[in-house]
Amino acid sequence: MSAKEGLAIPSELKRRILFTLAMLAVYRIGVHVPTPGVDGQAVMSFFQAQSGGIFGLFNTFTGGALERFSIFALGIMPYISASIIFQLLQTAVPYLEQLKKEGEQGRKKINQYTRYATVVLAVVQGYAMASWLASSSSPEQTPLVNTPYFGFLPFEVFTIITLTAGTCFIMWLGEQITEKGVGNGASLIIFAGIAAGIPSGTVQMFQMVQNGEMASVQVLALLLLMVAVIAAIVFVEVGQRRIPIQYSQRQAGQGMAQKAQSHLPLKVNFSGVIPPIFASSLLMFPATMAQFVDTPWMQALQSSLSPSGAIYNVLFIGLIIFFCFFYTEIVFNPTEVADNLKKYGGFVPGIRAGKSTADYIKRVLDRLTVSGSIYLSIVCIFPTLLIDFAKVPFYFGGTSLLILVGVALDTSQQIQSHMLTSKYEGMMKGVKMKSRRVQY
Repeated sequence: MSAKEGLAIPSELKRRILFTLAMLAVYRIGVHVPTPGVDGQAVMSFFQAQSGGIFGLFNTFTGGALERFSIFALGIMPYISASIIFQLLQTAVPYLEQLKKEGEQGRKKINQYTRYATVVLAVVQGYAMASWLASSSSPEQTPLVNTPYFGFLPFEVFTIITLTAGTCFIMWLGEQITEKGVGNGASLIIFAGIAAGIPSGTVQMFQMVQNGEMASVQVLALLLLMVAVIAAIVFVEVGQRRIPIQYSQRQAGQGMAQKAQSHLPLKVNFSGVIPPIFASSLLMFPATMAQFVDTPWMQALQSSLSPSGAIYNVLFIGLIIFFCFFYTEIVFNPTEVADNLKKYGGFVPGIRAGKSTADYIKRVLDRLTVSGSIYLSIVCIFPTLLIDFAKVPFYFGGTSLLILVGVALDTSQQIQSHMLTSKYEGMMKGVKMKSRRVQY
């Protein structure tokens, strides 16, 4: 095989990549479609004034859709929140636990229930946003709503329908990407939203340097911090703990015996970017609701859940640790792995097969999960606090960097997997054709 043939992208993979890019392009177009009845300039002026708080975090995850108050203003967060709820319920509700064990058919039912829950959450958040918009104004005292009625429908009802439909469409895009494209659809949509804010954030930062609002040394330190965080993320994300595996002696050649050796790779950060995304989603829901409900206790909740506040960061770290263990628990089953090893004659040197092997794997996995949760907490919290200390006027902290790098690595690994699968299938076809010629 020539070098050119080895680097060629299989047609199936090329189709999947183009499909993924097309779906992400549709999403980015929708971000710029405004919600009818809203004064776009007044809304953008308001959100730019609030860019350092929870609005800045939410706006980053929606790819700028919130500050434009487009039809995608809610983003994909209601879907992620619904997914978290049903993953938690699967361990507590016997019916959902039984569905999980039914395989593909049960998974489809759970996904359907998740979609229904997404609609409910989108309606609740849409109602809160619409009610708040109808009674608010920009810093220049311009009303945010310029069309209170659409025929017989009040602005609030029309906006709830629009935002809920936008969220359902994003959910559908994510599912299409996961099924027909490359990578996880929901993660790639968040990735696209964060990446879309990099150019404008860079321009804004250099404008501040020109206006004397930020020193060049401060910008250089910020860039070095981001490079260091990215390097640390790449180093840990590709890191593995390899458990040696040996297989029982097998016959080879004329009665000769050989012992096969292999390893069981366990990632240092087994759960990837899922815990920070889940944790952010859960914290953003009450915080954003508090922004739109004018009651004293909700306002107190909103002030305490600022991304740079102590309560927010303590809760954020706690949720990251919880989801690290929770996600690892539902994805990886040490007992099942140990049983499969025993079935095929595999064992860990010095460890008895069966329950002892399962306990050993679980012990190693728990230590890795502790290390992974500490790593995620440091990456997500400290850069954000340092950037807030530097008074950067846009939200681009450790969580954003982690999602960007983590999703990029995961997608590239899936692309490599598709290429290896295609290469293997091509080799098998070649072997079959040669065998047919020999038989002929």
